[in-house]
Amino acid sequence: MAKVCAIFGGSRGIGKAVAQLLAKKGYRLAVIARSLDVAQTTVNQLGAGHLAFSCDVAKEQDVQNAFEEVEKNLGHIHYLVNAAGVNRDNLLLRTKTEDMVSQLHTNLLGTMLTCKFAVKSMIQLQGGAIVNIGSIVGLKGNSGQSAYSASKAGLVGFSRSLAKEVARKKIRVNMVAPGFIQTEMTAYLKEDQLKKTIPLGRFGDPQEVAQAVVFLLETPYVTGHVLVVDGGLQLQI
Repeated sequence: MAKVCAIFGGSRGIGKAVAQLLAKKGYRLAVIARSLDVAQTTVNQLGAGHLAFSCDVAKEQDVQNAFEEVEKNLGHIHYLVNAAGVNRDNLLLRTKTEDMVSQLHTNLLGTMLTCKFAVKSMIQLQGGAIVNIGSIVGLKGNSGQSAYSASKAGLVGFSRSLAKEVARKKIRVNMVAPGFIQTEMTAYLKEDQLKKTIPLGRFGDPQEVAQAVVFLLETPYVTGHVLVVDGGLQLQI
């Protein structure tokens, strides 16, 4: 029987790339996004055996409902990937409070909620794996992204703490910290200028991040790790 993976934010960008790679490897997928139509479009491209669901990860009842529906239709969840995220770039003095709250709720609280419900399912299976998608700016910080950086930095402490909590239940928790990746979230950036700051000289492809996610999902002796996928950007002073 194929193992079930729930991918929040699985309808586009890095989450979609993860879904595509896992589908090729024979996983059964729950592709979860705010828009059911967008999630369904992605599922239609993956082939048979996968299902689409809608959820606002910042709302606990939404998350609970999503897990109940996934388990009802696909069974217990073996793997969880948290790729849902929002970004509202601005200098702190110009950042609206609602934009701060939005980023913290979606990027940090949302991941905490999905992990909370996933762990319940994984305990019944006596094992499982979670991969949270962070960002290199959560490790290095970046001007104009203080709220976004804070939400992603919070994921580091959360992921490592949860890894300690659930290790005895044979559940692993890891994190991927991408750099500049070619997605809708980075489409507004001036790539020609920024790639000069990247040692490998280019933006990454979502599939390259997906490979790192799958590595962490499938490697049984790695937990509490933050895997940086940034073309060497963290090497820059």
